[in-house]
Amino acid sequence: MQVYSVDTGFFKLDGGAMFGVVPKVIWNKLNPADENNLCSWSMRCMLVVDGERRILIDTGMGTKQSEKFFSHYHLHGEGELMKSLNQLGFSADDITDVILTHLHFDHCGGAVKLTNEKLTPAFQNAIYWSTTKHWEWAINPNSREKASFLKENFVPLQEYGQLQFIEEKDGELTPFSNNIDILFAHGHTQSMMLPLIKYKGKTICYMADLIPSSMHVPLPYVMGYDMFPMTTLIEKEIFLKKACEENYILFFEHDPAGECCTVELTEKGYKRKEVFNLDSV
Repeated sequence: MQVYSVDTGFFKLDGGAMFGVVPKVIWNKLNPADENNLCSWSMRCMLVVDGERRILIDTGMGTKQSEKFFSHYHLHGEGELMKSLNQLGFSADDITDVILTHLHFDHCGGAVKLTNEKLTPAFQNAIYWSTTKHWEWAINPNSREKASFLKENFVPLQEYGQLQFIEEKDGELTPFSNNIDILFAHGHTQSMMLPLIKYKGKTICYMADLIPSSMHVPLPYVMGYDMFPMTTLIEKEIFLKKACEENYILFFEHDPAGECCTVELTEKGYKRKEVFNLDSV
């Protein structure tokens, strides 16, 4: 079994929205904002090679949207999904499964490609995985979250018969493969999936947007984008307690620098402990 970090580039988001109620005088020391109050964030995905399965977790923003759309998010960096997979020795046709943690555009935009003005799944041999609850949430979005759910990013997956659902079990992990279980979280959005990967005797947790970066480990650091911030707070505390007890490795989708960290409980609360890259695990 092998795990790989997949670079799909960086984008910019408002620092205040990313750090919620935390004052700028504090968060600006962690990820300094530009003159427009925007901070850089990664769109880091993961590839898990588990036996005959090549499982991609999330797909970044993709490349098919308009220049006007991309101008809002200031894409930068050298990373791009297909380019990064190729550099790792894989092609789009090699991917057997794509786990979409949730259907916000920065997590699933690369799931669909635009070729000759036609939208088709980017990975033609893959099964794409979502959840029934989250799919319904995305297809019929609330007004606040509507701008994050772009139907061209995921409806073609269903139209081409490549979409399947992982069913959530209340309060339980859901097995996905021999080495991957799924934890569900509901604070950021309805029924977000967090893959837990068993690797070299350790557990690597793909954090998606429950804890988007190592800077968000402390409990009060909850994004303004979260639909249910108090739920996020509860979910974070439960998760971090277990992460400390079992020495989980947290893998961050949006951290602009460190790919992974471990966590510890101090007299001041939960803190990041060691920060390192996935290839050092």
